[in-house]
Amino acid sequence: MTLSLYNLNKNLVADLKITGSKSESNRLLILQALYPRIQIENLSNSDDTVVLKKALEKGSGVIDIHHAGTAMRFLTAYFAAKEGCEVEITGSKRMKERPVRLLVDALQRMGADIQYKKEVGYPPLLIKGRKLNVSSVKLQANVSSQYVSALMLICASLENGLEIILEGQITSTPYILMTLEILQHAGIKGNFKEDRIFIEPVKELNASTIAVESDWSSASYFFSIAAIAETAEIKLSNYRKTSRQGDSCLVEIYKHFGVQTEFQDNSVILRKQKGTTSVRISEDLRNSPDIAQTIAVTCLALGLECKLEGLHTLKIKETDRLQALKNEMEKFGAEVEITNDSIHLLPCNSLKENVEVETYNDHRMAMAFAPLAQKVPLSILDAEVVSKSYPDFWNDLENLSFEMQ
Repeated sequence: MTLSLYNLNKNLVADLKITGSKSESNRLLILQALYPRIQIENLSNSDDTVVLKKALEKGSGVIDIHHAGTAMRFLTAYFAAKEGCEVEITGSKRMKERPVRLLVDALQRMGADIQYKKEVGYPPLLIKGRKLNVSSVKLQANVSSQYVSALMLICASLENGLEIILEGQITSTPYILMTLEILQHAGIKGNFKEDRIFIEPVKELNASTIAVESDWSSASYFFSIAAIAETAEIKLSNYRKTSRQGDSCLVEIYKHFGVQTEFQDNSVILRKQKGTTSVRISEDLRNSPDIAQTIAVTCLALGLECKLEGLHTLKIKETDRLQALKNEMEKFGAEVEITNDSIHLLPCNSLKENVEVETYNDHRMAMAFAPLAQKVPLSILDAEVVSKSYPDFWNDLENLSFEMQ
């Protein structure tokens, strides 16, 4: 589906409810599978969460997780430690190009029975679940925090718990802390000090209900919309001031764009008043790389120079997000330079109209570029890709006066 977008309204007001965090939901689903007395409220309605939930319910045979990278990592660890099960985990063409070797190597050192069905280091994987007794394992932490979280989520179910020794510069630390906080909230004891994580074993947990906070990554697109508007007042529900999600750093970053955030009764209110914003944005996003696309497109819309660093993980996402950003921003007339871990956008004062934005099977490409329709009419190709994390996105944009065809 190709969606044409434009928004002539410069003064935006809306009250929106955002779906539960995909990151929190997926972690809690793995915990719930291990400890069924856990109940979950405000579960994400994203494709990734639906796929993970179905995979856990199926529990054997061939499991196709499509584009869901989080599901691939979390399920690999979960099934490896589930005695007696046998599964083959596969996915989309892009998923079969996304590396999983560091996690598989760590699990194999713990005694897991995992075989590569095709190319070594990549899905599909054949997993025969067995008891894992190793009490300590080393893991490279500079590629993806999801490898670390995948192990953390199964630690407590192991007879001896697990010590994870992290090697290399740790990336996306807030996501590791999120996993630890969720474990602790559920009643599992653990700690994270310097390069070591230790999670204690526990056979049973008390019954509890855990509410999922709404997704800050999804909120990022409304920060961008508010920044580009002349004035805005956008209320987003189910957000906490002390969030465990790394992308809540948006609150501070978007002050540079003139967006003020007020926390009120479990909601945030984004306000933009007429006035100037920064002339240059420079951020290290190693702890929150998922908002890089949003920030870059906000700067493109406002004609600002933008230098974003710490983005080495973006090359192994749904697409090579750095190259994809460069390709699509240049269609609008921008000058963009990328390295292995950074992107540099030069000021662009005149945007080309009616550009067709390619999304590369990446939900964040579609949603990050949508706010640009406040400046010029544009089209989003494969617009339904947003269902991966935020199925209601286009409906919510209609509530903000975006015209769509």
